[in-house]
Amino acid sequence: MKIFHIICAAVMAATIASCDAHQDFPDTSMKIGDILCTDGKVVRFEEMKAQEKTPIAVVFYVNQKEDIEGTGYAVYLKDIEPCAYSDSIGIKHDTSADLAAFDGNSNTHAIYSTYTSPAAEAVFDMWQYGQSAYIPSVAQLYLLYEVRNKINEYIRKCGGDEIQNNPDECWYWTSTEVKEQETDKAWLFSLASGAIQETPKTQAHKIRPIITLYN
Repeated sequence: MKIFHIICAAVMAATIASCDAHQDFPDTSMKIGDILCTDGKVVRFEEMKAQEKTPIAVVFYVNQKEDIEGTGYAVYLKDIEPCAYSDSIGIKHDTSADLAAFDGNSNTHAIYSTYTSPAAEAVFDMWQYGQSAYIPSVAQLYLLYEVRNKINEYIRKCGGDEIQNNPDECWYWTSTEVKEQETDKAWLFSLASGAIQETPKTQAHKIRPIITLYN
């Protein structure tokens, strides 16, 4: 019986030692700079190349807050050419008009439902591969602005339109209307400086669509 206990103790010690031994596991957590592919998978750039997947967007934010929907955001590789937020002045598009809200998705749906927004229609027209693009809010574009240089590296590698630093090429529509001027103006955002500018809705400006991730 004593020998049996000694053997059991030796086996347990060996098991504990093997558990404590260092083991390398692949890091599968989503990171800024990962690539969203047309099959809906988010992978490292090297994996995308090795598996010959087709990129569609780059992860620019990984969510760690309970009040933000989804697990993160990805920005599409291409700009949408300049178009108007609204085809006429005098229409309230029922966005939150909240500069701090991460609500581009619901804003874009509200804008689209009025059937008066070339910008929203352009974004809805690009839906494919089950991905629901939308016009980011001011707060969401600020998240992109903060990491634009790192993101540009991957946009460039994937053959997309880099985020411009040129003062004449850096302004994008947000989906956020200007509070108390909702019928006439929405906010433009500079991805070069992080500045915002209230702008008549009938002006034509570029859009950089994003998507909420749920992986």
